Amino acid sequence: MKRTAFSGPALVRLLAHFADLDVHKPAQSLADRLSQWLGWTDAIALSTALASDPPAISGARSAARDVEEECARVRASLAGAFAREEAAARRRHRAPVQATPEDVPVEYADFRQRYVSLQQAMESDIGALRTRLRSMLATKTPDMARLAVVDAVMEQALSARERSLLANVPALLGKRFERLKEASPSDAWLDVFRKDLQSVLLAELDVRFQPIEGLLAALRPR
Repeated sequence: MKRTAFSGPALVRLLAHFADLDVHKPAQSLADRLSQWLGWTDAIALSTALASDPPAISGARSAARDVEEECARVRASLAGAFAREEAAARRRHRAPVQATPEDVPVEYADFRQRYVSLQQAMESDIGALRTRLRSMLATKTPDMARLAVVDAVMEQALSARERSLLANVPALLGKRFERLKEASPSDAWLDVFRKDLQSVLLAELDVRFQPIEGLLAALRPR
């Protein structure tokens, strides 16, 4: 069966491919879907933020280039975290007192634990960057200060939903792991899975970094 073309986020396309799902373009617009995710208290907070005209707050002003470089460093570190952990795991397997890698049963639980740990690192590091960028916006113009308030409201309103949705990623990767393991007569499937996991990690990182990219764009000189 020919699949419907879908130009959504790479994370959705990858997971749909791994799960052998036919993903269609959403019938609702992004604004309509967001309205269903916001509670009435969120809507009031967002309305207040949009209607208010907060003054710019004086304070330390980091150079835009400095914060751009910091964001790039954090992103590169998160993107390379799985590869670094895999290299460390392989070094442990090569320890003289341990069994050879062929004798060690490969289970998904270890990959799952590491992926969940990486998700927690992304949430923590990106959250800290987002807070810093909002603080920088608040020292600029009233419009930028308002944007910082709106972003804070949206993060608070959507963080639980985001966490819940992304919590499904390790489970879907587990299904991919088992399918590859059952379908391959050799150990070559494991390298395929590692590459798939890294692709999903980078795609999730792209999704999580979208608010950062938006705030950085607002901070860039025009």
